[in-house]
Amino acid sequence: MRQRLTDKLTLFFKPNFPRKIVKSSNKKYEVTIGIGGNIGNVKRRFDKLLLALVQNGKFDVIKTSPLLKNPPFGFLNQDDFINGIVVLKTNLSVNCFFKSMQRLENRYGRKRSFQDAPRTLDIDIIFFDNKKINTKKLIIPHIDWANRESVTIPLKHMQNKKLL
Repeated sequence: MRQRLTDKLTLFFKPNFPRKIVKSSNKKYEVTIGIGGNIGNVKRRFDKLLLALVQNGKFDVIKTSPLLKNPPFGFLNQDDFINGIVVLKTNLSVNCFFKSMQRLENRYGRKRSFQDAPRTLDIDIIFFDNKKINTKKLIIPHIDWANRESVTIPLKHMQNKKLL
């Protein structure tokens, strides 16, 4: 199913997006990640990513948002992106979690050529519990998250549907 929001924004509802997966978790940190991509079959890749996260004992996936098709920003000469939100819990430290997400990006073919380039998979840490981090490699909460439709619309939909 799809819900057209504007001429440039469309929400997609699939079996895994949105979905509530785990009701409770004993893991220490709640993490909100943004996932995105615009190369190849992104929706199928997101399903595989979700399965990898669910099967990994280091994570308890709590819930997912619907997927949002939206235009690129920065470098505009590329296909539209598909974006979504995944909320999970982990006992990993911020740096270990960050490295785990980078490994997943690489596993699914992420190549870093230039800023805002097309990509198979992009994983952004939007929130990591209530931590604030500002280093050369990592900024949490994710920089400018509140002004990105690719984050705010899926988050808002999760809240409206009482998933968040």
